[in-house]
Amino acid sequence: MSKVLFTVQYEIKPEDRDEYLVIVRELKTLMKNEQLEDYKVFENKGKGNHFLEIYTFKSFEDYENFDDNQSERVNILLNKLSDISISGQTKYATFTEVNGEE
Repeated sequence: MSKVLFTVQYEIKPEDRDEYLVIVRELKTLMKNEQLEDYKVFENKGKGNHFLEIYTFKSFEDYENFDDNQSERVNILLNKLSDISISGQTKYATFTEVNGEE
């Protein structure tokens, strides 16, 4: 069983930084209750207000089922994040762990 990393990279509007930090703090708390192995958010050191979210799933099945199992509050917060990010710049990527098995 291979782990899956799902990443979301984006820039937020500078005037929304304080709201963003409040949203991320709450998301970190709520994500512990979701079927997710780990959730982290990083800021690009060289570019203020550029962030990277990393979701870690135990399996591809958990990754595929994640959207179906989110609470209403998580969905609201993720929509708020989308609203304060600069449109057209969000990048998504999905990685599966290499473990030598096919």
